[in-house]
Amino acid sequence: MATAAPTPARRFGRRWAIGLGAIAVLLLAGWWALSGGQLDRSGPIAPGPLPADMLSTRDARHGAPLPSGVTHATASRRILFGDLHVHTTFSTDAFMRSVPLVGGEGALPPSDACDFARYCSQLDFFALTDHAEALTPRHWRDTTDAIRACNAAAGDPAHPDLVAFAGWEWSHVGATPQTHWGHRCVILRDDDDAHLPARPVAADGLGSVARGAGVGTQLLQALAPILDFSNRHRYLDLLLYRREVGSVPTCPRGVDTRKLPADCREYAAHPGELYEKLGQWGFESLVIPHGTSWGFYTPPGYEKTKVLKADWRDPKREQLLEVFSGHGNSENWRDWRAVNGSGDTATCPEPTPGYEPCCWRAGEIIRSRCGDAPAQECERRVQKARLDHARAGVAGHRSVPGAEVADWGDCGQCRDCFTPAFNFRPGGSVQGQLARRAFVDGRPTPVQPRGLVGSSDNHTARPGTGYKEFARRQMADPTGPVKELWRDMFFPGVGEPTAESRTLDRQQVMELPPFEVVHLERQASFFMTGGLVAVHADNRSRTALWAAMKRREVYATSGERILLWFHKVHGERRWPMGAALPWSETPHFEVVAQGALEQQPGCPERIASGLGAEKLARLCLGECFHPGDKRRRISRVEVVRIRPQVRPDEPVGPLVVDPLLVLPCPATGPCRARFSDPEHATAGRDAFYYVRAIQEPTPAVNAGGVRCERDAAGNCLRAQPCYGDYRTPLDEDCLSPAEERAWSSPILLRHRAASGNEGA
Repeated sequence: MATAAPTPARRFGRRWAIGLGAIAVLLLAGWWALSGGQLDRSGPIAPGPLPADMLSTRDARHGAPLPSGVTHATASRRILFGDLHVHTTFSTDAFMRSVPLVGGEGALPPSDACDFARYCSQLDFFALTDHAEALTPRHWRDTTDAIRACNAAAGDPAHPDLVAFAGWEWSHVGATPQTHWGHRCVILRDDDDAHLPARPVAADGLGSVARGAGVGTQLLQALAPILDFSNRHRYLDLLLYRREVGSVPTCPRGVDTRKLPADCREYAAHPGELYEKLGQWGFESLVIPHGTSWGFYTPPGYEKTKVLKADWRDPKREQLLEVFSGHGNSENWRDWRAVNGSGDTATCPEPTPGYEPCCWRAGEIIRSRCGDAPAQECERRVQKARLDHARAGVAGHRSVPGAEVADWGDCGQCRDCFTPAFNFRPGGSVQGQLARRAFVDGRPTPVQPRGLVGSSDNHTARPGTGYKEFARRQMADPTGPVKELWRDMFFPGVGEPTAESRTLDRQQVMELPPFEVVHLERQASFFMTGGLVAVHADNRSRTALWAAMKRREVYATSGERILLWFHKVHGERRWPMGAALPWSETPHFEVVAQGALEQQPGCPERIASGLGAEKLARLCLGECFHPGDKRRRISRVEVVRIRPQVRPDEPVGPLVVDPLLVLPCPATGPCRARFSDPEHATAGRDAFYYVRAIQEPTPAVNAGGVRCERDAAGNCLRAQPCYGDYRTPLDEDCLSPAEERAWSSPILLRHRAASGNEGA
């Protein structure tokens, strides 16, 4: 693919950036002294609960009772929708995208998240999960105070209009697959100080650098107040924020967390240490791995197997897995990988019909630059480019100078997956985690049941953004400079095209600024509005919600409020999704699904008057959850069966049968179906069963990824990226058709003949 030459504006920017920087050094100190800065603080929350009839209408629409003709012991449980993964500008990456240079909206503190959840998205529950690596003692106090204020405003604790949970995200990033532990959201059951940790626990690793005081460039701090003088105060706020984050001392290592001072930052080097610290506090909590297939920061070649160490897991806390978020879908296992091996010995695999490795694409970009070079020399450059990309890890794109986003096509993406996470890493997929098993001395340990949830991972204090597909830059997370000159000055860009690739050793990669290592500009095409977690709860209380999550009677959606019931049945008995039970006969199941209610424009009148005109415009952007009476059609239900490994070296691919069955649905009304699996009785193995309810196609933000024009074989001929910066109109939502869906939590059947069940 040809690469565009640098524009005159970009060449001009490089020539005068140094001169302007010198001027900044002279002026900036005076401006800082005169203008100061302000810390983001959580503000007032809209007072008073929602009207009781609004709640009763919501409950009637969203789950109770079951569709007519279906009755059983769990029929009285209502479906409640929430978002357990939400960031405010207390998170460094959220603060960075809030500055005007990238079209940010300014401060978006915890109080905004509460108001958005109650009025804009009208959720039933949510959790704040700002990155612990940047949360200061003051941030933590503000967060917990805001959670309590939100719960107080929600009315009767036995029947609130919203339940708010405190929490944080433990964000570990490693440079290699062997040193990468991934991200986890910690959700705390209670909101009173007596049952909350004194401080969140942060992760060691590159994430602590990227999300701590080291984020941002000195050039941005020096020049942004000059180039964007009318908005200079927000950049001074950023400077003050960085100072506050950097001022927190590190807690002593190896000390019981309860004996540490409250005003230090506590670190856990790996998940086992995180669970040890949570155990020392002894408070009720859930830990939810997320973005497990997201390749934005996850090294190529990553596999989830190392977290199976028995002493590094806490099954009582790690009950749930996040299958979908604003970063995309992490469900599917695939046998292909981005690289073979890892690090300095990594090699580049060949493409398969459904996947092109980005290291391979790097070679093809270099091939397009061979010009009149002899064929042998051209091939040498191609092979070098493939190795250079493979061995540079997530910074592989930096090995091909001058390559623009479109040049990479759809490399790294799962072409036959539903809205896959960017640079998809199937080694960390949810299906892979269900199929893989922990072994001790070669013997399998009992299979642990898991529940599936969705959430948004939104960074603008907006829980539950998927209620309508609009306002891409606010409801999803794409971001970038709003002016071409600013892109060239503050973000190094791709450089000039070269005939050969650039070899980057690990030290060179480590020396790059954090947001130059990752392919930030390309990621913008893959941010979506986010998912939801649904729970089957006995009532609206915090206690009932927590109990439903603990028993894994939950499911995930891609953002639409699809209704889903999934049971194992035997005569009059029913076991709901999330259940784990011994069963060695032929199992029988039933599923009932209803599509989401179509949305009406605008906001309900009483919502608008309750929130107020200013917040309605600023937070809701004039659009709220506003359902009509017509439901979208569920087109089909897909059944998935996964049999966990019985030996450590057993290949995962044959264990994942997806789909096992496809159940058609009627053109109108709820979709009801029953199915069985006679193979279970004779297989002699444990098995997970879960279902996907697939909704009719509707437009969704960024559902098309880089929007490829394809040939007959499905290869990407031309990409049309949806940028987060000025290259895509700021009001363009980049809508493409998507089959929104819901994933049930699996039902685990433990076969009496399966090894490892002795202690189950």
